[in-house]
Amino acid sequence: MAKQTVPFVVEAEGTGVAQTLTALGDDPHQFRADTLPAFGGADAEPSPLSYALGALTSCHQVTGSLVAKSLGLTLGRWQLRAQGDLDPSVISTGAEGNANFDAVTVEVTLETDATPEQFARLQAETERRCPVTQLFQRSGLAFTSTWSAVPLSA
Repeated sequence: MAKQTVPFVVEAEGTGVAQTLTALGDDPHQFRADTLPAFGGADAEPSPLSYALGALTSCHQVTGSLVAKSLGLTLGRWQLRAQGDLDPSVISTGAEGNANFDAVTVEVTLETDATPEQFARLQAETERRCPVTQLFQRSGLAFTSTWSAVPLSA
């Protein structure tokens, strides 16, 4: 039996370093990207690197919500922070090296009714099943995540 896949397609156009992107599908979504002045942009829109980190946090939340449902856990508010540490010399000056982040850190604070054991399983399963987390982890950079559980708000 052939493995089923779901295509995700983004089309883009632009000039200079600014771009308008369209995520295709039944209900297409448009978004824009730019970059910092140090890289030739006007900083008028999020940079591609900011989008990559945003994709990481939002994929954590989407995947974690699916995992929690399968584990029978109740979740409340998510608070996430992602930081990527980048040596800009490769992209900006063409220096030898790796253009990827050197390290990425994710911090998650999550309202939940999970026991400590259930919460540890939620974190492990979320990171295992999250496609964007896997992109980062398998790229070879130093990946760290810290998850904290807080009681559900009334």
